[in-house]
Amino acid sequence: MSLSKRITRKEGGSAPANKPQITQVNNPLHGVKLADLLDILVETYGWEEMGRKINIRCFQENPTKKSSLKFLRTTPWAREKVEALYVRYVENSQSGTSQ
Repeated sequence: MSLSKRITRKEGGSAPANKPQITQVNNPLHGVKLADLLDILVETYGWEEMGRKINIRCFQENPTKKSSLKFLRTTPWAREKVEALYVRYVENSQSGTSQ
């Protein structure tokens, strides 16, 4: 999935004038901390449903926020799956369809 990006020049900032700044446009992950993202998903789906949607043991057996964050921060493929679930959640929320 490719999220669109736009390059703009930063005016009056500390960045060199010849170096463009990349601004994230339409990126639902921009500025969202992993802990906040996990909180939203757990509140929306619950641990049991998340364990069904994403086959990750830390969601299925004695799930805790602390253990899940530790695993997701050290396991890129798992984090990508959780981020993809969050992006789908945001897109569904914005379009008004059910999860």
